[in-house]
Amino acid sequence: MTDVWFITGASTGLGRTLAETVLAHGDRVIATARNVAALDDLTGPDPDPDRVIRLPLDVTDPPRVRAAVAEAIERAGAIDVLVNNAGHGLVGALEELTDEQFARVMGTNVFGVFAVTRAVLPHMRARRRGHIVQLSSVGGVVGNPGHAAYATAKFAVEGLSEALAGEVAPFGVRVTIVEPGPFRTGFAGRSMNFAEPIDDYRDTPAGALRARFSAQDGVQPNDPVRAAEAIITAVRDSSSPLRLPLGPEAVSRIRQKLRSQLADIEAWEKVLLDTRFPDS
Repeated sequence: MTDVWFITGASTGLGRTLAETVLAHGDRVIATARNVAALDDLTGPDPDPDRVIRLPLDVTDPPRVRAAVAEAIERAGAIDVLVNNAGHGLVGALEELTDEQFARVMGTNVFGVFAVTRAVLPHMRARRRGHIVQLSSVGGVVGNPGHAAYATAKFAVEGLSEALAGEVAPFGVRVTIVEPGPFRTGFAGRSMNFAEPIDDYRDTPAGALRARFSAQDGVQPNDPVRAAEAIITAVRDSSSPLRLPLGPEAVSRIRQKLRSQLADIEAWEKVLLDTRFPDS
C-alpha cells in the first residue's frame, strides 16, 4: 500500500530531497512551496502524473493552509504523512534581533507548524491513522548562543509535538520529531538570515556562531538523502521513537546536554527537593 505524503517547503533543501526520496520509494507526494513553479521539475521515477501533486502554500497564511489541505485531500484521497518542513533560520544574539525578524521566524517555524498540523488533524483523527513528522533541529534541544530566535522556535516545536504525540496516540496517529545536525542543504546559505551585528558580541560565542554559519554553507558533513531515508524508515516502523536526532553531531550534542542536565540535578538535588511546607 502506498502512502500520501504532504510536505511543506518542498522546493529546496531537505524538503526537496525528502520528496524525491519518497517518490523513489513508490509513495505519492503532495509537494507545497510558496513558489510552486520551483516544483515543476519534481517528478517520480515513472510518468504517472498522479504521483506528484504540486500546490502553492505559504504556511503563514492560515486560510490558504486550510484551503491547500482540503484540496490535497480532495485530489489525493487522503493524507497519510504530514511533514512540517518549511522554515528558515536567523543568526544573531538576542540583543541584535529586531522585533520584525523575531516575529518572522516565529510566524513560519512555529505558527506555520501549528496551522498546518491543526488543518490536517481532523482528517487523520477521523481515519484513525496518520503520521506527523515535525522538522525540529539539534537546536531544538541545545540552545546555541547566537541562535536565540531559532532555538525559541524549535524548542516550541519540540514542546508542541511532545504534547501532541500524547493527544493523538489514542486515534492511531503517530508523531516523529526530527532533530538534524548539519546537513548539506541550503539552510546555512539561502535559508539563513543574519541580524545586524553589535560589535561587543564579535568575540563571544554568539559571534563565533555567526562566523561558523557563514563558513559552513556547502561543506556540511551529512548527506540529506541519508536523512530522508532515516525519516522514511521511522515512519514505516511502528516502534520508532518520538525523537529522531540525525547525524553524529546531533547525537553527540544531545547526549552531552542530557548528561549535563542529569549531573546538575544530582549535584543540586538537596536544594531542588527542599521545597515542602514544614508540616508536609
